[in-house]
Amino acid sequence: MNDLADLYQEVILDHNRAPRNFRVLPPPSRQANGFNPLCGDKLTVYLELDGDTVRDVAFQGSGCAISKASASLMTEIVKGRTRAESEALYRRFHALVTGGPGDPAGLGKLLAFGGVSEFPIRVKCATLAWHTLRAALDSRQDTVSTE
Repeated sequence: MNDLADLYQEVILDHNRAPRNFRVLPPPSRQANGFNPLCGDKLTVYLELDGDTVRDVAFQGSGCAISKASASLMTEIVKGRTRAESEALYRRFHALVTGGPGDPAGLGKLLAFGGVSEFPIRVKCATLAWHTLRAALDSRQDTVSTE
């Protein structure tokens, strides 16, 4: 079990050091801003939609390793997915990090965040990008806050 925890920690550290899709989409179909006042994480999620499908997704911002890695992995997994599939991934991911009921099937590398449920203060870090993605999908203009 220790080897698995080490692997998951390495996934998070890798995505923090070299976040995927860390860029601005010129011009995005939609974008939203997110802020976690507890930790100071700030990010913007950019979407390029093709109908109901996320054709491209990117983010920029600053924050802790958990926040940045979560955003990086989120962009990888939702790219090419429909809005409904992205919402379903959000629900499964949220259940994973909060220790709630849910099926983690299909989460892939996002399973690295399973240990976050043991540290409730870090849940907001892990979910900030996901809340911001949902705001972008809904074309919300207000800044998403984890408070």
